[in-house]
Amino acid sequence: MKTRGISGIRTVVLVFLAFAAGVAVSGSSLKWGIALSKEASDKYEKLKIFTDVLAYVERNYVEPVNTEKLIYGAIQGMVQSLDAHSSFMTADVFKELQVETKGSFEGLGIEITIKDGVLTVVSPIDDTPAFRAGLKAGDQILKIEKESTKDMPLMEAIKRLRGPKGTKVTLTIMRKGWSEPKEFTITRDVIPIASVKYEKLPDNLGYIRIKSFQETTSQDLEKALKELESVPGGLKGLLLDLRNNPGGLLPQAIEVADKFISQGLIVYTEGRQERKEYRAHPEGTREGFPMVVLVNGGSASASEIVAGALQDHKRAILLGSPTFGKGSVQSIYGPLEDGSGLRLTVAFYYTPKGRMIQAKGIVPDVRVEEDEWEYRPSSKKVVREKDLSRHIEKEGEPGEAREGEFTLRDEQMKDIQFLRGLELLKGLVLFQGKN
Repeated sequence: MKTRGISGIRTVVLVFLAFAAGVAVSGSSLKWGIALSKEASDKYEKLKIFTDVLAYVERNYVEPVNTEKLIYGAIQGMVQSLDAHSSFMTADVFKELQVETKGSFEGLGIEITIKDGVLTVVSPIDDTPAFRAGLKAGDQILKIEKESTKDMPLMEAIKRLRGPKGTKVTLTIMRKGWSEPKEFTITRDVIPIASVKYEKLPDNLGYIRIKSFQETTSQDLEKALKELESVPGGLKGLLLDLRNNPGGLLPQAIEVADKFISQGLIVYTEGRQERKEYRAHPEGTREGFPMVVLVNGGSASASEIVAGALQDHKRAILLGSPTFGKGSVQSIYGPLEDGSGLRLTVAFYYTPKGRMIQAKGIVPDVRVEEDEWEYRPSSKKVVREKDLSRHIEKEGEPGEAREGEFTLRDEQMKDIQFLRGLELLKGLVLFQGKN
């Protein structure tokens, strides 16, 4: 049984295939006057099944259906079947995408992806509702407002998580080590995009935290470096924190890595169409001081590119836990005719030495897990008294702060990766000074 409108749908599909394949029109080849190559003909036969099913649904489904909704659903299903990062976006969702790297937006402040078929937190952004609520990298979001996220398209999930400041959303979360899921009710807020913060540490050391890679990250990093370099004696060592950095703009990641690498590959991408290489330049390179880079399971995408490049060039020692492993390149096509858009994976990222990032991540040189919270210095001697004045350990006993001495903040004293990284950096500076 065929419906009246099915021939029209077939004709449109057939004409598209013919011209997409570059096939000449022939008046005698087919009923519609188009000659198809065998490959295009095979594709058309598969599309015929789709048009047949669409026609049957439109004609026989128990309730009236919205044809546009059916077609959008079919496209979403097709793209979603490719990988977790490709998606078809309706016009309103495509508009949402435009604010991810500019200004600010209102929501929870988490980067999410589909991992092993489950909606998963890549990383909560510092100082956001999600971060303050205690969400962590690797958390599985099973439900959004009691609705299961199973088979929910990624961009649809992002749309549901965002919302006006002051509104609340309840997430059902499952975490490794938990026996059952827990609910988190989080109040949305304005999510700032500011991506770089820095801090002067004692002994001419510097700390820079890159939260995400946005339009001004490289520029903001340059300002931070100049400020740290302005102290008497200059900058002698840098602790670069890329933990819980979900990524962002590729050009910014390349510019950041370029500030510390003078030549050679920073990263390359390889797909079906081409291979692209991104190289360092000698101008403006900082090579006069050692670096320690902090990474964890929330470091993804652009932050993995920077970490991998610095590690391969032996420009820095990586400390922490293995990164997330999001190393695929998505191209955005749109807006399409109706305002919709397509996000499509077109290539994979590789470090300078050819290591694939996707699903593998970057393994740090020094493994320190975040749950190893209790600080134990490598020596029983006093640990740099003026640096750790509130927590000097002499034979296991804490010391008292002394007037005018440097004091670490409470959160830093509970951050074992930060403390180990700082200890390692001091050792590198000391070693460099003896050579």
